[in-house]
Amino acid sequence: MIKAHDIHKSFGTLEVLKGISLSVERGEVVSIVGQSGAGKTTLLQILGTLSAMDSGSLLINGVDVNTLKDNALSDFRNQHIGFVFQFHHLLPEFSALENVMLPALIAGRAKAEAEQEAAKLLQIMDLSARLTHKPSALSGGEQQRVAIARAIINRPALLLADEPSGNLDTKNRDEIHSLFFRLREEMGQTTIIVTHDEGLASMADRKITMRDGKIL
Repeated sequence: MIKAHDIHKSFGTLEVLKGISLSVERGEVVSIVGQSGAGKTTLLQILGTLSAMDSGSLLINGVDVNTLKDNALSDFRNQHIGFVFQFHHLLPEFSALENVMLPALIAGRAKAEAEQEAAKLLQIMDLSARLTHKPSALSGGEQQRVAIARAIINRPALLLADEPSGNLDTKNRDEIHSLFFRLREEMGQTTIIVTHDEGLASMADRKITMRDGKIL
């Protein structure tokens, strides 16, 4: 699913990634751990095509992302990569259902189809009774489950999560952790998770440790 080779990234004179090479298989759940400043989030942003590498190569689902420019890269990201962040980033004026529908509508899918798929995913997230609720009426764990449903509505090849449970209490954190593995079992979802939570990291098929811009 992912083949990254010799990725370098600097910000000014600070070299953040120092030759990262990484392969991830289809359906694998991989965690990335390391101290703050190790380069975890920068690597995740490059894998998600949100940030450009200085040098190296990256294939996602057989596509060389370095060959994609502007609109083509945005389309690829929308169709093949889903993102989950620590702080949800749900739009407050929209309901749970409408938030989940948005990536599908951006991708050009019909509204009726997007609504049906969003409702189905929210059912998987055990949120069928909360479809019309806005984020302010949802708990932190419910908001994160809505965010995960939004991330996977276009059935992306790759799901990237950056500290997805870092803002949750223990009960909600455990539910979110279990959910990533349910998605793998039910949908074959390939997932990479950056986390400081050793419990979640150890649940993954493989735990990758980074230090000073390198994989140990």
